[in-house]
Amino acid sequence: MNFISEKLDNYVVQHTENEPPLLKELTRVTYQKVLQPRMLSGHYQGRILSLISKIIRPKKVLELGTFTGYSALCLAEGLAPNGEIHTIDKNEELVEIQSQFFNRSAYGSQIYQHTGSALEIIKKLNQNYDLVFIDADKPNYVNYFKLLIDKINCGGVIISDNVLWSGKVIKPIDKADISTKILLEYNKLLKEDPRLETVLLPVRDGLTLSIKK
Repeated sequence: MNFISEKLDNYVVQHTENEPPLLKELTRVTYQKVLQPRMLSGHYQGRILSLISKIIRPKKVLELGTFTGYSALCLAEGLAPNGEIHTIDKNEELVEIQSQFFNRSAYGSQIYQHTGSALEIIKKLNQNYDLVFIDADKPNYVNYFKLLIDKINCGGVIISDNVLWSGKVIKPIDKADISTKILLEYNKLLKEDPRLETVLLPVRDGLTLSIKK
């Protein structure tokens, strides 16, 4: 969903850092071979993720929702020397595309793929994080937060995607719409949790930045 006109949106993208060639190719492959390619972070949001990561220079990154690997590659651009990304996705069919592009990048040895339930995998990852990107199944956003908050270092950042959910967060809720219900709860949680300082940005489908105090 675009919250500004297409013409203005094009202007924004044209005045944003260029998309790296490998990511352009990954975009093309995703649209050719994968269902729901719009789940891709894409050029503009990808450059935002890259810049945030470069500002933080994280040693440890956790991503929930790898999809075809676009956002992981963007986040990897800001890794500290010897830093690493752990990225989780439940879709086994996407592992080959992820691996192909990770290995062709400069960060292949720093990206660790995990396939399966994020709720179970998070429990087994015995480490803390400087940066967490949440872009997985919406009904579990609150559950993910509860599992992760104590694993985030002070000064660490949570980036949460799709928090405006195509504008559904300000519309009457269908009783069967669990995703919107949980996102409303999640957005409230990020705003009110005293351990966090949070800003919700109207970027693409909504991107929230939260820093742990």
